[in-house]
Amino acid sequence: MTLDLKTTVVQADLHDAAHARALVELLDSYAQDPMGGAEPLPAATRENLAATLASRPGTYVVLAFCDGQPAGLLNAMEGFSTFACKPILNVHDVAVAPAYRGKGISRLLFNEAETIAREIGACKLTLEVLTGNTTAQAAYRQFGYAPYALDPAMGQAQFWQKLID
Repeated sequence: MTLDLKTTVVQADLHDAAHARALVELLDSYAQDPMGGAEPLPAATRENLAATLASRPGTYVVLAFCDGQPAGLLNAMEGFSTFACKPILNVHDVAVAPAYRGKGISRLLFNEAETIAREIGACKLTLEVLTGNTTAQAAYRQFGYAPYALDPAMGQAQFWQKLID
């Protein structure tokens, strides 16, 4: 589906109050969605996220606005591939506000992420996706992403975590 709205995609300036508000609003909406954990962001996160991200080198926040309203968000962090000896851009969060889903916002966000990756000389973009989020998986496949494997006989990579108190 094409966009009927005036859509703008920008790399966020998190010192700009409107961009900082859009970041928190969109991420909080995503956090409350079942795919985001179904819990609102903690108050401390809401209060400190924009300033903390702004202070971290290699952090990129992409915002989409439709008719001036926050519509989509992509947060990405620069990593490094030791095998390629080049940067990697990891897409950490992708969120499209419910009213704007199915209108091509995620493609615009990912196009901007790819532009950023090329600008920093990244060898690849990476992301994680829940196995039950088949809608996102279908979109990511359309955008050229695929599960990661060095050797198909060894299987696909898994994203694991250990929480630190």
